Amino acid sequence: MAEHLAERDYAQMQIKVGTRNGESERFPSAGPKIPDLVCFSHLRWNFVYQRPQHLLTRCARDRRVFFVEEPVFGNGSMRLDVQEGDEHVRVVVPHLPSGLRSEVATTAVLKEMVRRLFLEQGIREYVFWYYTPMALSFTKHFSPIASIYDCMDELSAFKGAHSRLADFERELFRCVDLVFTGGQSLYEAK
Repeated sequence: MAEHLAERDYAQMQIKVGTRNGESERFPSAGPKIPDLVCFSHLRWNFVYQRPQHLLTRCARDRRVFFVEEPVFGNGSMRLDVQEGDEHVRVVVPHLPSGLRSEVATTAVLKEMVRRLFLEQGIREYVFWYYTPMALSFTKHFSPIASIYDCMDELSAFKGAHSRLADFERELFRCVDLVFTGGQSLYEAK
């Protein structure tokens, strides 16, 4: 049922884009293009101002930054909201129907949502920045010019962690070009 829902609703999926104060593109097209940064996070942008916000806000000074949050499940329509905040970071929130709980269907829908985001936002040259290894399931078919894993915590030790999180993290370590950790002990453990 969920897989059929996902396939049927692809055509109806919307991407809603909002900008701060109606602002258009901030970066002129003259000169060399700095690649966009696309971040995938288990954290919500507006939850607590911590390391991701500090780093990505600085990155947004000279490039477009897209902060892709984990999906929100609810009763509304399947859509991808894109909002640019005061820090010039575009916060991307996938909204999925409550009935879409199969991992296969969710991955397929997220893969399509990210593909459409890239198409509609003109994302061509980009760097991937991961805060969650789980995003690898719907991004590994992309070809970023570089990829980063910022391992802030031992996510697999968190209550409610996905049973395959450690597997995705091992795969992510093999795929990325650079890894940051949240401290010496986490570095040594990884």
